[in-house]
Amino acid sequence: MSDACCGPTPTPPPIDDRPRRLWQVHELQLAAAAAIILIASWALGRTGVDTVATLGGLVAASLAGITFLPATMRNLRHGRIGVGTLMTIALVGAIALRQIPEAAMLGILFSIAEGLEEHAVTKTRRGLRALLSLVPPTVSVIRSGIESTLSPDDIVVGDTMVLRPGERAATDGTITRGSTNLDLSAITGESVPIEAGVGDDVFAGAINGGGAIDVTVTTKASESSLARIVHIVEQAQDRKGSGQRLADRIARPLVPSIMVLAVLVAGVGAMLGDPMLWLERALVVLVAASPCALAISVPLSVVAAIGAASRNGALIKGGAAVEELGLIRVVALDKTGTLTAGKPEVVDVVTADGINRADALATAAALEARSEHPLASAILASVSTVAAADDVTAIPGHGVTGTLDGTPIRLGKPSWFDTDMFREDVHRLQSAGATVVLVERAGFLIAAIAVRDELRPEAADAVRQLTALGIDTAMLTGDNALTAQALAAEAGITTVHADLLPEEKASLLADIAAGRKIAMVGDGINDAPALATADIGIAMGAMGTDVAIETADVALMGEDLRHLPQVLAHARRARGIIVQNIALSIAIIGILVPLAATGILSLTTVVLVHELAEVLVIANAIRAARTRPLDGFVPPPSGSGTVNLTVAPAPEFQDACCAPAPNPGNTAVDKMPSDLLVPAITVPLASTGSDQENPGCSSQCFCCTDKSAYGES
Repeated sequence: MSDACCGPTPTPPPIDDRPRRLWQVHELQLAAAAAIILIASWALGRTGVDTVATLGGLVAASLAGITFLPATMRNLRHGRIGVGTLMTIALVGAIALRQIPEAAMLGILFSIAEGLEEHAVTKTRRGLRALLSLVPPTVSVIRSGIESTLSPDDIVVGDTMVLRPGERAATDGTITRGSTNLDLSAITGESVPIEAGVGDDVFAGAINGGGAIDVTVTTKASESSLARIVHIVEQAQDRKGSGQRLADRIARPLVPSIMVLAVLVAGVGAMLGDPMLWLERALVVLVAASPCALAISVPLSVVAAIGAASRNGALIKGGAAVEELGLIRVVALDKTGTLTAGKPEVVDVVTADGINRADALATAAALEARSEHPLASAILASVSTVAAADDVTAIPGHGVTGTLDGTPIRLGKPSWFDTDMFREDVHRLQSAGATVVLVERAGFLIAAIAVRDELRPEAADAVRQLTALGIDTAMLTGDNALTAQALAAEAGITTVHADLLPEEKASLLADIAAGRKIAMVGDGINDAPALATADIGIAMGAMGTDVAIETADVALMGEDLRHLPQVLAHARRARGIIVQNIALSIAIIGILVPLAATGILSLTTVVLVHELAEVLVIANAIRAARTRPLDGFVPPPSGSGTVNLTVAPAPEFQDACCAPAPNPGNTAVDKMPSDLLVPAITVPLASTGSDQENPGCSSQCFCCTDKSAYGES
């Protein structure tokens, strides 16, 4: 990790193979051994055994240097310099100046900081992978009529899983027999079980809370929705926000600049006084200006914040999204499926003379037979049989037309029909919060159908919590103004924009934001233009929806709207921690360098202060892994930590100028802006190959020009 700002380290071992206990960390073990030897040599020196004391100090310095010297030498062979380079020069220089105890202390403290950083990153990533412990160690499967017990890794698509009460699903599937209620709290963060029957989806990690069910497997366990979530979040943790790009821009040119500064201090000072004195001061400057804390300040905070959010049912797609979420001051919410439950029902039917209710609904259902609009499901559910219409054509923003038994029919918004028929009924129903559509047959209106989608029970609480955070809310909907106003009043929203087409929602966002950062909350599909236009797009109820998970900046896995203020509050706190870390890192460098250059601080003092600052940054970053539940928010239960599934970890990239190579099947990565892949400033490196091997990377990035950094041939 010592060169986190300047190049990739070899491919790390799988996360679960890394030490779980602090005392098991290799860097900390070496640092402890070196500290014991240094203390013993110091004690011997007090008795007058100087030779043995000196030798002991050299052994201690060498032992501590094992944690970063080999990596530094490899980097130098490839023409790369970094924080480890500065530490190596300072260590060797201190030994050359016979400041052996100081050299050993430098190596020990730097090793401790490295070990703590490695342990913190591993702990947060392992916490994320604890989601995979929701997969049971065994699963009952029926093959050829025989039930057997298998490992989740042995399940294949088409198998029939048997889930008895209390058992967890090992992978995704569809219920083919039985009915039950499913507990998804550990995945989506929602405590209320959902009813499920034949034809409904079951996701990996879901607990069967009712009767026994048969589930036909639709994905391998290693490719289930749960495994996909872990992969997406692990990849997102490597994406940069503006704060991390700022740290990169400062840290990259800072390393060679520090070396130049140290040379100037030694050279100019030698002409003014004692060369050895100024050489010592130059070494102190090297340590004082080393950007160790700056290099890790943002990445560690981002890893911790994203991991914590994912354990609470929210997927945040990278550091940029974390920082943008922390700046949000306005939230625009879609109505259907976001503020409402997305389960509309027909509440009233007003018919013309001579038309009965069943006839009107049958005509409407004929047009809605192949529609996926939420209103269509309500109308279809109100009839027993459906005779689909012919030549059905959707008129965006208005309705649909078609023919039934050769007779033209159409259905749509009241404003689409040039007539005053049913006007009073429409006004009455809309004022009650219902959405009204008119049905026309052979040029004559035959009915007005009222459909109501009830407000989510937690919507008012969520809006209240957003207001308490200083965030304004607005409702955007394609529904009529009366219905929108009625539901908005129930939710406590005062800003309402109704009768909107999808593109109109997107164009309104800038006016609503009024120069502030705005987030759009929708279903991830129908509201795509608005989600893409907003500073942050948030998809609701994204569990099992590939499009929503891949395209949104943030995906709320469950349907509980209270997850929205919770994730916004968490991101705001995480961004505050990021700013604190950057400020502290820069302040330490700004204070220590002049004091070191003028000889006010000794090497020992600078080493202690510098490494203490790095430990403080690490400790502060770990705070981002903790969430503070808002009123009404119940954190989901955590897994046992035992992973019963073989899922390869996402590749880790320590080079700040290189992100994971785009995956042809991952639209989220394909959509990443180029400035997230290549920062504005890079250090020229020795090129050993064509940058065409890894399109999307800078030709100056070592990871793009030399695959040996990954351990590849």
